[in-house]
Amino acid sequence: QVQLVESGGGLVQAGGSLRLSCAASGRTFSSYAMGWFRQAPGKEREFVATISRNGINTYYTDSVKGRFTISRDNAKNTVYLQMSSLKPEDTAIYTCAAPRNPWVAAPRLMVEYGYWGQGTQVTVSS
Repeated sequence: QVQLVESGGGLVQAGGSLRLSCAASGRTFSSYAMGWFRQAPGKEREFVATISRNGINTYYTDSVKGRFTISRDNAKNTVYLQMSSLKPEDTAIYTCAAPRNPWVAAPRLMVEYGYWGQGTQVTVSS
C-alpha cells in the first residue's frame, strides 16, 4: 500500500517562502509521476503542480507559475514543493498525491490519482 506523508507547512507572511516535502513508501517511487493539490476553505480541491517520474517534465496551475517549483529526489523517495512570493490566496491545505498507474506521465486531473497524503496546512498572512 502506498503511503504519502507531507511536512513543511506552517504560517508565513505574504511574500515569504515555504518548502513542502512529501515522503512516499510502498512501491517503486521512481516509476510514478507525483502531484500536489490544495484545498482552500470553502473551495474545491485544485491541482497545483505535477512532475514526471524522471523529474524532467513539470506542469503548474497558472496561479502559481513562476512562484512555485516542484521537484523530486528519487533516491530519497521524496517530492518537494518550493513556494515563494506567497500570497494570502495561497492559504490552503496542501496534499501530495500519486497516480495509480505508472504510464501516466504528468497527470493534472484528480481522477488520475489513487493515493493521497493527509495534507499539510499552509497559512499566508497579509
